[in-house]
Amino acid sequence: MERIGEEMPKILNLTQHVATPEQIEAGVFEPSEEDKKEIQKLLTFDEKPTCVELHLASLKLAKISTKYFSMSYAEEIEHRGKAMIGGAPYFMRSLENALIDVDVWPVYAFSKRESVDQPQADGSVKKVAVFKHCGFVEV
Repeated sequence: MERIGEEMPKILNLTQHVATPEQIEAGVFEPSEEDKKEIQKLLTFDEKPTCVELHLASLKLAKISTKYFSMSYAEEIEHRGKAMIGGAPYFMRSLENALIDVDVWPVYAFSKRESVDQPQADGSVKKVAVFKHCGFVEV
Protein backbone atom coordinates (compact mmCIF):
# COMPACT_ATOMS: atom_id res chain seq x y z
CA MET A 1 0.00 0.00 0.00
CA GLU A 2 1.34 3.43 -0.93
CA ARG A 3 1.75 5.80 1.99
CA ILE A 4 0.78 9.47 1.70
CA GLY A 5 3.71 11.60 0.62
CA GLU A 6 5.84 8.63 -0.46
CA GLU A 7 6.74 7.67 -3.97
CA MET A 8 5.53 4.24 -5.10
CA PRO A 9 8.45 1.80 -5.31
CA LYS A 10 9.72 1.20 -8.82
CA ILE A 11 10.07 -2.44 -9.82
CA LEU A 12 12.01 -3.39 -12.94
CA ASN A 13 10.34 -6.11 -15.00
CA LEU A 14 13.12 -8.68 -15.30
CA THR A 15 10.89 -11.40 -16.78
CA GLN A 16 10.32 -12.63 -20.32
CA HIS A 17 6.79 -11.24 -20.33
CA VAL A 18 5.34 -7.76 -20.60
CA ALA A 19 4.00 -6.45 -17.29
CA THR A 20 0.22 -6.49 -16.89
CA PRO A 21 -1.71 -3.24 -16.41
CA GLU A 22 -2.20 -4.17 -12.72
CA GLN A 23 1.55 -4.71 -12.27
CA ILE A 24 2.31 -1.39 -13.94
CA GLU A 25 -0.18 0.30 -11.63
CA ALA A 26 1.68 -1.31 -8.70
CA GLY A 27 4.99 0.24 -9.81
CA VAL A 28 6.44 -2.20 -12.37
CA PHE A 29 8.21 -0.64 -15.33
CA GLU A 30 9.64 -2.13 -18.50
CA PRO A 31 13.32 -1.91 -19.47
CA SER A 32 14.35 -0.47 -22.82
CA GLU A 33 13.44 -2.51 -25.89
CA GLU A 34 17.09 -3.49 -26.36
CA ASP A 35 17.43 -4.62 -22.73
CA LYS A 36 14.13 -6.52 -22.87
CA LYS A 37 15.41 -8.57 -25.82
CA GLU A 38 18.63 -9.34 -23.92
CA ILE A 39 16.65 -10.24 -20.78
CA GLN A 40 14.47 -12.64 -22.77
CA LYS A 41 17.57 -14.21 -24.33
CA LEU A 42 19.28 -14.65 -20.94
CA LEU A 43 16.17 -16.20 -19.37
CA THR A 44 15.75 -18.76 -22.16
CA PHE A 45 17.56 -22.08 -21.96
CA ASP A 46 17.08 -24.28 -25.02
CA GLU A 47 19.54 -26.85 -23.73
CA LYS A 48 20.25 -28.08 -20.20
CA PRO A 49 22.44 -25.33 -18.72
CA THR A 50 25.58 -25.86 -16.67
CA CYS A 51 26.12 -24.16 -13.31
CA VAL A 52 28.60 -21.83 -15.00
CA GLU A 53 26.06 -20.85 -17.68
CA LEU A 54 23.44 -20.13 -15.01
CA HIS A 55 25.89 -18.06 -13.01
CA LEU A 56 27.03 -16.02 -16.02
CA ALA A 57 23.45 -15.36 -17.15
CA SER A 58 22.49 -14.21 -13.65
CA LEU A 59 25.48 -11.83 -13.51
CA LYS A 60 24.52 -10.33 -16.88
CA LEU A 61 20.91 -9.84 -15.75
CA ALA A 62 22.07 -8.22 -12.52
CA LYS A 63 24.29 -5.86 -14.50
CA ILE A 64 21.35 -4.87 -16.70
CA SER A 65 19.26 -4.15 -13.62
CA THR A 66 21.83 -1.73 -12.17
CA LYS A 67 21.30 0.63 -15.11
CA TYR A 68 17.81 1.39 -13.81
CA PHE A 69 18.57 2.38 -10.22
CA SER A 70 20.79 5.16 -8.93
CA MET A 71 23.08 4.45 -5.99
CA SER A 72 21.39 7.11 -3.86
CA TYR A 73 18.04 5.43 -4.48
CA ALA A 74 19.42 2.02 -3.57
CA GLU A 75 21.13 3.12 -0.35
CA GLU A 76 17.98 3.11 1.77
CA ILE A 77 16.80 -0.46 2.28
CA GLU A 78 13.10 0.46 2.19
CA HIS A 79 13.54 2.25 -1.13
CA ARG A 80 16.14 0.07 -2.81
CA GLY A 81 15.63 -0.93 -6.40
CA LYS A 82 13.49 -3.99 -6.95
CA ALA A 83 13.21 -6.39 -9.84
CA MET A 84 10.26 -8.64 -10.60
CA ILE A 85 11.72 -11.99 -11.58
CA GLY A 86 10.35 -15.25 -12.88
CA GLY A 87 11.38 -18.11 -15.09
CA ALA A 88 12.92 -21.53 -14.76
CA PRO A 89 12.91 -22.54 -11.06
CA TYR A 90 16.45 -23.93 -11.35
CA PHE A 91 17.66 -20.42 -12.31
CA MET A 92 15.91 -18.28 -9.69
CA ARG A 93 18.33 -18.87 -6.79
CA SER A 94 21.31 -17.82 -8.89
CA LEU A 95 19.42 -14.78 -10.17
CA GLU A 96 18.23 -13.80 -6.68
CA ASN A 97 21.80 -13.96 -5.35
CA ALA A 98 23.24 -11.94 -8.25
CA LEU A 99 20.58 -9.23 -7.83
CA ILE A 100 21.08 -8.98 -4.08
CA ASP A 101 24.84 -8.63 -4.68
CA VAL A 102 24.17 -5.45 -6.70
CA ASP A 103 21.61 -4.17 -4.16
CA VAL A 104 18.54 -4.88 -6.28
CA TRP A 105 15.90 -6.77 -4.34
CA PRO A 106 14.16 -9.67 -6.16
CA VAL A 107 10.39 -9.94 -5.94
CA TYR A 108 7.89 -12.40 -7.41
CA ALA A 109 4.46 -11.47 -8.69
CA PHE A 110 1.62 -13.01 -6.70
CA SER A 111 -1.66 -13.63 -8.49
CA LYS A 112 -4.91 -15.41 -7.84
CA ARG A 113 -6.70 -17.51 -10.41
CA GLU A 114 -10.32 -16.49 -10.88
CA SER A 115 -12.89 -18.38 -12.90
CA VAL A 116 -14.81 -16.17 -15.32
CA ASP A 117 -17.89 -17.19 -17.32
CA GLN A 118 -17.83 -16.05 -20.94
CA PRO A 119 -21.16 -16.30 -22.79
CA GLN A 120 -20.71 -17.70 -26.30
CA ALA A 121 -22.61 -16.79 -29.47
CA ASP A 122 -24.38 -20.18 -29.46
CA GLY A 123 -25.74 -19.59 -25.94
CA SER A 124 -23.24 -21.84 -24.18
CA VAL A 125 -20.91 -20.59 -21.46
CA LYS A 126 -17.16 -20.99 -21.52
CA LYS A 127 -15.24 -20.97 -18.23
CA VAL A 128 -11.88 -19.20 -18.45
CA ALA A 129 -9.17 -18.87 -15.81
CA VAL A 130 -8.02 -15.27 -15.35
CA PHE A 131 -4.96 -14.46 -13.26
CA LYS A 132 -5.45 -11.33 -11.15
CA HIS A 133 -2.34 -9.58 -9.84
CA CYS A 134 -2.52 -9.30 -6.05
CA GLY A 135 0.92 -8.01 -5.07
CA PHE A 136 4.53 -9.10 -4.73
CA VAL A 137 6.36 -11.66 -2.65
CA GLU A 138 9.79 -10.52 -1.45
CA VAL A 139 12.45 -13.13 -0.78
